[in-house]
This record gives sequence, structure tokens and C-alpha cells, in this order.
Amino acid sequence: MKFKNVEGMSGEDMLKEMAQGGRFVIFQYCISIIILSFKRGSAIYFIRGNEKPGKYSFKYSLVTWLLGWWGIPWGPIFSFRSLYINSKGGIDVTKDVIEAAKRKK
Repeated sequence: MKFKNVEGMSGEDMLKEMAQGGRFVIFQYCISIIILSFKRGSAIYFIRGNEKPGKYSFKYSLVTWLLGWWGIPWGPIFSFRSLYINSKGGIDVTKDVIEAAKRKK
């Protein structure tokens, strides 16, 4: 999986940020084409403790608003769910990332 917003950060830096509320999140988006609807997740973003996730979720929510609604019946369902998740700050996958890092050692 691809990580975003970690450029120039060491593992120690990330641990310090997580102690101050930093977390790893995934945002959802939906794209529909008449009868086909696709719900996808973004890369994993590291949100620092002092950052708001909205600046990262905005583009995924915009894609969903523009392209997600058009598939019947799943387009509106996937779109609503994606927009709800993004408005709540994304899906927190911090525990999963930490567990994967521990297994990798």
C-alpha cells in the first residue's frame, strides 16, 4: 500500500506525532457508470496531530459528489457512505499499520 504525507519522516518522528494524536487513515470514494458502481479507498495518509483530515479527504469527496451517484442502485448508497466516512475523518487504520510494521521486523 502507498503512504502519503510521510515524506522526510523517520519512524521515531511518526511515533512522536502519534503520541500527539497523529494517525493513519484511508479515505473512500465512489465512481459510477450507469449500472456499475465502484467504491475504492485512497492511499494511506498520515494525519499529524495538529492537522485536519479535510484537506486530504476533499478531493475524494469531490470525485464522489461528481461521479458517484449515477449508478443504480449502488451509486447513491456507496456515495452516501463514502461522503459520511470522509466527513468523519476517514477510516483509521493506525493499529493495522503498526501491526504490519511489527510483523515486518
